[in-house]
Amino acid sequence: MQHHHSVDASGVFSGPVGADLRAKLASDENVLAALQVDLSADLRFVSGWVVVTSRRLLACDPGATVWRDWALAPGLALKLQDHGGVGTLELHNPQERVAFWRFTLGHHPQALRLVQRFEQQVERGAGQAATEEEEPACPACHTPLPPDTDECPACARAQAPQTSTWVLLRLWRFARPYRKQLAAGFALTMASTAATLVPPYLTIPLMDDILIPYQNGQTIDPWLVLTYLGGLLLAALAAWGLSWARTYILALVSERIGADLRTTTYEHLLRLSLDYFGGKRTGDLMARIGSETDRINVFLSLHALDFITDVLMIFMTAVILFSINPWLALVTLVPLPFIAWMIHTVRDRLRTGFEKIDRVWSEVTNVLADTIPGIRVVKAFAQEKREAQRFRDANQHNLEVNDKLNKTWSLFTPTVSLLTEIGLLVVWAFGIWLVSRNQITVGVLTAFIAYIGRFYGRLDSMSRIVSVTQKAAAGAKRIFDILDHVSNVPDPAQPVKVDKIAGSITMQNVGFRYGSRAVIKGLDLEIRAGEMIGLVGHSGSGKSTLVNLINRFYDVSDGSIQVDGIDIRRFAVADYRRHIGLVLQEPFLFFGTIAENITYGKPDATREEIVAAARAAHAHEFILRLPHGYDSLVGERGQGLSGGERQRISIARALLIDPRILILDEATSAVDTETEKEIQRALDNLVQGRTTIAIAHRLSTLRKADRLVVMDRGEVVEVGPHDELMEKQGAYWRLYEAQARRAEEDAQAAGVIIDSSLLHPAHPAGNS
Repeated sequence: MQHHHSVDASGVFSGPVGADLRAKLASDENVLAALQVDLSADLRFVSGWVVVTSRRLLACDPGATVWRDWALAPGLALKLQDHGGVGTLELHNPQERVAFWRFTLGHHPQALRLVQRFEQQVERGAGQAATEEEEPACPACHTPLPPDTDECPACARAQAPQTSTWVLLRLWRFARPYRKQLAAGFALTMASTAATLVPPYLTIPLMDDILIPYQNGQTIDPWLVLTYLGGLLLAALAAWGLSWARTYILALVSERIGADLRTTTYEHLLRLSLDYFGGKRTGDLMARIGSETDRINVFLSLHALDFITDVLMIFMTAVILFSINPWLALVTLVPLPFIAWMIHTVRDRLRTGFEKIDRVWSEVTNVLADTIPGIRVVKAFAQEKREAQRFRDANQHNLEVNDKLNKTWSLFTPTVSLLTEIGLLVVWAFGIWLVSRNQITVGVLTAFIAYIGRFYGRLDSMSRIVSVTQKAAAGAKRIFDILDHVSNVPDPAQPVKVDKIAGSITMQNVGFRYGSRAVIKGLDLEIRAGEMIGLVGHSGSGKSTLVNLINRFYDVSDGSIQVDGIDIRRFAVADYRRHIGLVLQEPFLFFGTIAENITYGKPDATREEIVAAARAAHAHEFILRLPHGYDSLVGERGQGLSGGERQRISIARALLIDPRILILDEATSAVDTETEKEIQRALDNLVQGRTTIAIAHRLSTLRKADRLVVMDRGEVVEVGPHDELMEKQGAYWRLYEAQARRAEEDAQAAGVIIDSSLLHPAHPAGNS
């Protein structure tokens, strides 16, 4: 029996359930796709299977052991839906739904594949197997590809390519503006290195012309001694001055390169779309922009400079040594091949080790970034010990990774030192032999030993730079990972100027996907300028996603969104968003004064404008009660203010920029009834004369909306005023009745008798 190979189907052929399936398959029947469903009809976690073969659809329901099957025939259809984190697969014949299965959204890619295979097979005709040409596969690992993508999930999970030291050359982009200073620094480096090579050369005449003749009975010439000693002093002073100048210039340049790198990375990060931040930890991004750029800066200002000096020193010393005595110079180079081999061997281990250290260190900073902003929750649930243990575990992991790398590094450095000492010993031995044969003088050997001490010292220094180079390369890779990421919400090449907008919004066949999951599909909606729209629907129906698309936090996958008849993708992102005011469910305030938070969208606002916005937001009174009024500091994320006070400041912030389009995302859901009335009065001032889109769970807060748009599973199912939708007794009526019943039950549980007319108003202001 030959089965079609598929990663989706492979898991179904194990265990007793798989044995039953194999028994049901005909000899020429191939399995094309399989989906493991993990929820029962009442949403309990139980495992089951749905399988498409070349002839039929088979299913073993969650918790069951018996397989059901349906022959593939025209008219049979599979429908895939998702809502609130649960996927539903429905099997329909022309008359009715014959079966359905539920699963968590982790299985959504397999479900898409199953439906695709099912539709292909029904269209092709039952009994005809799919050909290999129709099965898209990864050219690298031959794994079948998911639908609608060219990316192989198996290859994507594989380890990312290792960092190459050549990534450091990409830093030239930031060094180019300072190339004149770098050239001056390089010239000074050559001059200072040459100055440091003068003293050993002067030891030759000091030994051969002064000290050794004096030992043999000759007198010392004082002027000659002073000349040589003066030469040594001048060389030392020149080396000091030149070295100071080149260090100062190159340190200034490297600081500016580091500052430019930080600024560019942060500015690029701010331009990236929201989906990038959804998959990143705050601590990790902070570590990249902070410690990684600092590490690169130290490398450029200190270690790269030392490396250039070392290379120049070795090259110049080698030239001098060969000019003095070629044979002795050759012996000097004996340890070089061994040191080069060791550096090459250790480099790869260090590179991967430092990359791992960077990842582990970001785990430590992630714990801090999670815990410090959430310290109130930590203390409220008495989880200090748990968070301390989390930090201790992350710190211990960091320690273990560093210890493992230090084993390699601690062996490498002394071994290089040992090889240089052996090299020095060989030079002494060979030099003494040459002196005994009168081929060189004692002065030449003394100078040679002095030069070789510097030569091997620089060689040892160069070996040590391997670790800092690999650290800098790992840091540069993590920085360029950010810089290489392209925003999914790009600015157009030739943006349309947007000085003033009326505020009409048109959505035509809008579709949007999170990965392979369809969140909004085929949505059409027309919003007139100055109209207030209320978005209602169950959680997960796509309301917030639609608002994000209008804000252009994400771009639509299909269709278009137009403002005043122009596709919003033709506007520059920043220009477009200046015309949108956003009030979120959880208002975010920055550390600073009340006035600074209100003027966040318009930093040049006058104090009169700030006060006017605060009055309209019903915030002026409580602000004046604060110790320093508008200059009172609010803590990070607005700590020190109540939820209602934070919300009214965010409304004042939106009012100040005078937007033409206003978006209210659950603006009153997290406050008490009295505060809600205050916020509602502030919102009444805010929405006047503006195109307003409001999301609210409490339908009563949308009583002033011109129209209500009811969403379900990413689609608009009803549009109209409150009265009209209530008369239809459709989706909105069911939502309203369910909410009214819940309010009545809550009131009865609290021992409060409420007038039912309040729950079902006869004349709401829904169509005002």
